[in-house]
Amino acid sequence: MDSPSVCATLICPRDEPPTTTPCGTGSGLATHLITQSAIRLKILALLYAFIFFMAAYLPPLLFPAERALLFSSPTLWAPGVISIAVALLVSAVTRHPRIPLPAVMKLGMAFEVVSSYGIATAEFLDVRSLDMAGHYWMGLSWVAVWTLLFTVVVPTSPRKALLTALASVSAVPVTVGFVIATHPEGPFHPNAEQFFFWLVFPYLLVVLMAYVGARVVYALGKEVTRSRELGSYRLVERLGQGGMGEVWRAQHRMLARPAAIKLIRPAATGNGKAVASTEMRRRFEREAQATASLRSPHTVSLFDFGVSDDGTFYYVMELLEGLTAEALVQRYGQLPFKRAIYVLRQMCHSLSEADAHGLVHRDIKPANIFLCRYGEEFDFVKVLDFGLVTALNEQPDGAMTLTREHAIHGTPAFIAPEQALGVARLDGRADIYATGCVAYWLLTGQLVFKAETPLELILHHAHTVPDPPSNRTELPIPPALDQLVMACLAKSPAERPQSARELSQRLAEIAGPDAWTEVEAREWWAIHEPSLLPPNGRPRAGTPRP
Repeated sequence: MDSPSVCATLICPRDEPPTTTPCGTGSGLATHLITQSAIRLKILALLYAFIFFMAAYLPPLLFPAERALLFSSPTLWAPGVISIAVALLVSAVTRHPRIPLPAVMKLGMAFEVVSSYGIATAEFLDVRSLDMAGHYWMGLSWVAVWTLLFTVVVPTSPRKALLTALASVSAVPVTVGFVIATHPEGPFHPNAEQFFFWLVFPYLLVVLMAYVGARVVYALGKEVTRSRELGSYRLVERLGQGGMGEVWRAQHRMLARPAAIKLIRPAATGNGKAVASTEMRRRFEREAQATASLRSPHTVSLFDFGVSDDGTFYYVMELLEGLTAEALVQRYGQLPFKRAIYVLRQMCHSLSEADAHGLVHRDIKPANIFLCRYGEEFDFVKVLDFGLVTALNEQPDGAMTLTREHAIHGTPAFIAPEQALGVARLDGRADIYATGCVAYWLLTGQLVFKAETPLELILHHAHTVPDPPSNRTELPIPPALDQLVMACLAKSPAERPQSARELSQRLAEIAGPDAWTEVEAREWWAIHEPSLLPPNGRPRAGTPRP
């Protein structure tokens, strides 16, 4: 099947161009660092415009005499106006999501040079600015401060930083030299040695400082990039974080296949450091191997797993294109019962194989059910995070769990009664209950219970009989499906379907000959998510799956 291309647990923004290299821009820094530099460039541009206005225009505008002097000549007001306009334009351009990062960073280097010339022309273009302090000018311009600030705040490779800094500080000698050449009658006529030591040499020292700063910042960025390498994978971009850790877009150093990496940090000890004990490592490896052994096409594929030097547990999974069931219902509303059955049966396929391997998911919820384009199929379901909750939340012999906070709270809106009551040993029927909660969500667009606090939700699941889904929606729901969902939501595990296979068979009987088909799925995705169509731009008719 086709390699997926979007994170299996989070949806990547449609308007962001795909990352093609681990470093993103060829700068040697990780993409997330370059992205932060682009954000800082926008902030710097706005800061430049604000400071320029406050320093050059606000005081003269407040006093009539200074205002008259300011507007007496374009050489006094035009450089600042142009510089502020350029800064605002750069800030607006960096906000555009379709401009690639390499172009933004090149724009940033150009802006550093142009903005430095804006400062120099505002300071020195008027010949009267040179007739000071004994009829000659010496000392550092604000160009020096701006160049050093820019180099540190918006890092790039040392070579590019050096060239850009040289071009930036040249603004002072070039501008002053131009004024001297065009005003031979002026009071400032230094010889070559004076010109060099007053207007060139100090800025060469500024360039040296900028270069050293660029090398330090660049080295730190490279160190961060290296620290984000896990095994054969390099972390490219953080896609999100939640109760179980962080999810990153990742790239294999040798293969073109993209992947998603989930990081799970063990609980911190008293000194604030995360510690992974030998028992934790053994359990994580054992359960990760069990999860990797699952072969259902509806279970997210696990490529790799391990523990980093700092004690972070991680696993590498396939990336997928599509929507979670949570996002699907939030965006488009509840599903017709035929489509809901189609989704639920694929979930059962994954859960049935896991049950045969003795694995219990324990965190079945719409956010962990992913509907995607998978090869030539649409509405293809992938169950996410399988086995991780089982692997990390059990507490044999009183051992500390890896995600103790998650173990205590769970996911209250989808928790089985026996799980809510703290039953020591759970089986696959806890996942059947959670599947009933997912079915309720798909059919009604609502949670089984509503409550003000997580504790109240847990108590409802433990003791309250829910309303049938047919009472919570205007869409038709067959009575048999209504009853089956309520059976899944029974408080006693013995009253539920006893396995995912049994649940799938009963769903198939309800669907009958009018079951949802791949053709209908393709048509739906063609209308609502056309970006996921095959390369020919149109969905092709397909043979319904048995």
